[in-house]
Order: sequence, then structure tokens, then C-alpha cells
Amino acid sequence: MEGLQIAAVLRALPERPLPTKGWRFPAEDAAVLALAGGRDLVLRYRPPSPELTLAENAGGGPPRTPFQKLLAARARGPLLRAEQLKLDRVVIFEFGGEEGFVDVPPVRLVFELTSRNANLILTDLEGRILGADRAVTPEQNRYRQVRPGLVWAPPPPYEKLDPRTLEEGDLEPLLGRPLARALVQTVDGIGPRLAAEAAHRAGLEPDRSVRPEDLPRLRRALATLVDDPTLSREAPAPSWREETEAALRKPLLAALERRKKTLQRRLEDYARARADLAKAERWQRYGDLLLAYAHQLPDRSDRARLEDWESGEPVEIALDPALSPSENAERYYRRAKRARARAKRAEHEAPRTRQELEALEREIETVRRLPLPELQRRLRERRPHEAAGPGLRLEAPGGFEVWVGRNRKENDWLTRSAHSGDVWMHAQGVPGSHVIVRARGKPVPLETLLFAARLAAYHSRARGEKNVPVDYTLKKHVWRPKGAAPGEVLYTQAKTLFVDAEAPEI
Repeated sequence: MEGLQIAAVLRALPERPLPTKGWRFPAEDAAVLALAGGRDLVLRYRPPSPELTLAENAGGGPPRTPFQKLLAARARGPLLRAEQLKLDRVVIFEFGGEEGFVDVPPVRLVFELTSRNANLILTDLEGRILGADRAVTPEQNRYRQVRPGLVWAPPPPYEKLDPRTLEEGDLEPLLGRPLARALVQTVDGIGPRLAAEAAHRAGLEPDRSVRPEDLPRLRRALATLVDDPTLSREAPAPSWREETEAALRKPLLAALERRKKTLQRRLEDYARARADLAKAERWQRYGDLLLAYAHQLPDRSDRARLEDWESGEPVEIALDPALSPSENAERYYRRAKRARARAKRAEHEAPRTRQELEALEREIETVRRLPLPELQRRLRERRPHEAAGPGLRLEAPGGFEVWVGRNRKENDWLTRSAHSGDVWMHAQGVPGSHVIVRARGKPVPLETLLFAARLAAYHSRARGEKNVPVDYTLKKHVWRPKGAAPGEVLYTQAKTLFVDAEAPEI
């Protein structure tokens, strides 16, 4: 969301103080505040697409994460304030607390809707952080940390034009600059999508340079955008349900597409094997001729020109100078035998592989249309060909499956395919494997964690060393930064185990 869109949602809230009726949680990355009057305030706070909306009967259930439990317990009472910092993507909600057998003191909830850095942070009235959905450590940002006990710091100050109070002359800094880019850089609350919308309402091209005669139309367009920042030139942003469906569908389709490519390559191999059957007859004939004329051929020759007694025509045969004529003949016999075996296998396997490929293509089309409940069920009950993938698959003490990546691509695939409740591990500070403990949110015993940590240390640059630190966290706290190479990730809320980098007993 962009600043003006957030401001429009806050304007639609009833007058404060506003009674509230508690929290509901439809997902690990969504919270719903039930408001008096029947409307719900929906906060989608996980990167990269945070969202703040008002909805009717948004649904949801009990808390799903430790932070959600803290939020439900501490953000209580009437909503006293809902304030946006300028038109930035930061909103502060203040709750009045409750009196009872155990008083709940007033708190503030800071919602940072800043794309990949989105976060939901609970503080006391002095700004001291009580908890956050995503902790920010000094390793991630040495200038601005988000951890319990620290004081929340707002984003750095900036100076931009406020579109709510613009006069025509205020827009002169845009002259001579590409319209959409100039709006984003100069006008508060405007991002790329609203800049394109403003250009559309002004009847201008987003990429053209701003001229003096454009300023009146542009000012009127910005005024309408302040009143109604609804986008008209593109589809509305996907809802949390659509985003969840896309996220669940992606690993299922990725596994099926990988299997499809494997089957297609196999069919290509079978076609080549059938084409090589004609060569097998020629290689067999070369072997026969070399044995028949072996006593006439000199040693260490790289070529032989022999007369084929069936056709009467001369035949030129390439030889390995390091082998004798009879050994060269044996080499051609082996090549002919292998080619016949491959062709025979291709004849037998190709029809079955084609049938499997056709069924797989039908399955891909089915998965593309599956609704959310069915996608969730599919991910819980992965079929064998869907679950199979790259990397080592081992069984740890306690019965947990452990995945180990062996290169960048496998690391990337395993981490993307893991469940949000799986445990992710990596040797600290050195190149190495991503290791996944397939926990799916279940408690993992220390014995299992140590087993997986030794695997992470052993499959890293620290192999053979003693007392190697291995970080571990839940997979939902691991993400690949925009533009990063496969296998390069950032992570938060990690703990560290120290193990010897030796292969554990399997």
C-alpha cells in the first residue's frame, strides 16, 4: 500500500475513542481487530505486501504465533488514536488498556507497511518495545534495531510536498522531469502505482517530462487522488487470501514442473537411443572387420582402411592407437551392445513415460485451479513424486526428516519448499548447506537439533573443525532479499548451537 491509500483507510474509521471487541487471527501474517459497529480492521503485516483495510466479517481464529498471543493479551481496550506519520507508510495505534482483576496498561501498536521491511511492533507509551513480529538485529541493520527492551525509533525524517495542501506553484520542482518518477520523489504519500494513476487522471503519459502547462491539470488530479486513491488503471491489489493461495500453489507447481522437465528430457534420451540403433549395426560390422584383418593391421595406428567382403567397398574405421586391433574390435562390440540395450529399454519405457507426462500435465492444470482448502490439504499430504526433490533426505533421532542442500540451487529449492514451521539451520559466518528439519510447527527435541546442526557444520566450509556455531530459526523468519543469488538469505530470531563439524551417525 501507498501513503494516500493508508490515509483513506484511517479516514474511514469512526470517531475515537472507538470501542474494540478483541483480536482474531486468520493467518500467521494477519491480524483482525474487531471494532464496535460490526466492521473489522485487517492488518496484513508480513513482507513483501503489507496491507491495512476495513472489512465486514473478516473471520479468523485464536493466535497462531507467540507475537499474536502477546498482541491479543496486551493490545486491549478502546482505540484512542490511529495516527499516520505524515503520509508515510507508518501507522501508530494507541489502545487505552483495561481495568480488571489484573489491569492491562495502555500500549501502542506500530504498523510499518514498508514492503520487504514490513513489521508489527508493540510498545509501551514511552516507546519501549514489548514485542515484534520480526526482530531486527544489528547484523541486519546496525542503525535501527527492533528488539524487546529497546526504544522504537521512527523512520528517518524526510521533506516532501503534502498533496492535501498543494498550491499550483508548489509543483514547479517537477518541471522537466519524468512525471511518474518526479511525483514519487517529490510528493508525499505517492508511490509508483499512485503516480501512474495521477498521470492517468491528468491525461498525461507517466514517462513524459513535465511542462508548465501540465501543472494545473496535475494539481487537480492530485486533489482527486487525495479524496479517492482507488486505482482505475490496473486490477486491485490481491487480497490476503489470493496471496496465500499463490504462495501455497507455487511449491506444488514447482515440484510438478520439475518432474515434467525430467520426463521430457527422458523422452529426448529415448529418441536418441532409438536413433543410435542404426549405428549399432555399423559398430558391430567394424568389430567383425577388425577381427578378420587383425593380423594385417600395424600396431599404434589411428585409422584402418579395410574392404567389406559383403559390399566389396572399402571402409575406413577410426582406431585408438593405444589399443591393439582386437582390443579396438572389442571396443566397437561393447558400443554396439550398449546401443542395442538402450534402444530396447527406450522401446519399453517411452510409451509409459509419455502416459506419465500426459497425466502430469493434467495434474498441473488441476493444481492451477485448486481453491485454498484443497491447496492446504495437498501440502499436508505431498504425493511421492511431488515431495521428491534435490538434496539429501535423512531421518534424524526422534523420527524427523532432515533435508540437506548440496549446492546453491539445492539450498534455494529446499528453503523455498520448506514449511513455515520447519526449523532452518546454517553454519554461522561460512558458506555451507541449508539444513531443514521437517517439524511443521511441532516441538523439536534437542537430540534432533544437535543431529541437524552437525550436518550443517559438516556440509560447510568449517568441516573438520571443533565447536562450530550453527544458527537455527523457523523457516518463516528466513527470506531471500530482492536481487540476491539463489541460496543467499537473511534471517531473524535465530539461536545458536555449538557442535563439532563431523558427520553424525546416520
